[in-house]
Amino acid sequence: MDGAGLRIGTQGWNYAAWLGGFFPEGTRAADFLATYARAFDTVEVDSTFYAVPPSKSVHGWAGRTPDGFTFALKMPQEVTHERRLRGTEEVETEFFGRARELGEKLGPILVQLGPDFQPDELPALAEFVPRVPDDLRVAIEFRNHKWADRRVLPTVLSLLAGHGIAFALNDGPWIPRDILLALALRPTADFHYVRWMGPDRSITDHSHVQADRTDEEQAWAETLRRLPERRVEVFGYFSNYWAGHAPASARAMQRLLGQTPTEPDTLAEQTSLF
Repeated sequence: MDGAGLRIGTQGWNYAAWLGGFFPEGTRAADFLATYARAFDTVEVDSTFYAVPPSKSVHGWAGRTPDGFTFALKMPQEVTHERRLRGTEEVETEFFGRARELGEKLGPILVQLGPDFQPDELPALAEFVPRVPDDLRVAIEFRNHKWADRRVLPTVLSLLAGHGIAFALNDGPWIPRDILLALALRPTADFHYVRWMGPDRSITDHSHVQADRTDEEQAWAETLRRLPERRVEVFGYFSNYWAGHAPASARAMQRLLGQTPTEPDTLAEQTSLF
C-alpha cells in the first residue's frame, strides 16, 4: 500500500504547548483548529468522550476545516464507562445522530472501553455490536490485556468482523505491540483505527519530542504498508504522550509512509498571507 488511504493526525488540537513548535507564535486558541487543518487532514476529538457535543460545536468544527477533512469522535463515557454498554440505546442514538451532522467530514467513531472492562463482560459487548448503525464506521478499543488472550481473541475478532467493526490498534500499555502488528494484517473492517499512546503519561512537556520512538514507528509503517491489497483505509492518531509532541510524531509517520508532511514554518508563511 502506498500513501493513499492513510490519514495521519493527532489526538486533539487544542494545546497551547504547541505554540512555536507547531502553531506559529501568536496563533489564537480560536484559530488552532483551522491552522491544524492546514497540516493534517484528520483529527481525533476527545471532548465527545465527556458528553454528546451540541450541534453548534459540531457545525463549528466543520466550518473551520476544509473539504476533505475528517473528524474521529469518541463515544461518550456514559455509554462505555458509566453504564458499560448496558441500557444505553438512547444516548447512542443521540450521539450517532449528532455525529452525522458532520456530513462528509465524519470519520470513524471510537468506542473506548475502560481498563476494567474485561472478557467476562463479553455478553454486553455482543449486545452492543448489532446496535451500531450500518452507515457509520466504528472501532472498539480494548484496554485490558485479557482481551488478547488466545482463548478470547478469536471470538472477539469474529464478532467485530461480522458487523464490519474495527478492532482499534492502541499502542499503549495494554495489549503487546507484536499482537497489534499481527492484528493489523487481519482487519475486521474496511478501515483501521490506530492510536499511538505511549507506555505511560510521564511526559508532561508537550512542546517538543523527548523520546525516541523511531524503531516503533518504523515497525508500524512497515506493517501498514503490508496491508492486504483490498482497500483498507487507515486513520492513525498520535498522543502527546507517545514521544512528547504529537505533531512531530505524526509528520515522522507520514514520511515513513511515503507522504510529504507540512512543516511548521510553512504554516507560519501561510498565516502571514492572511
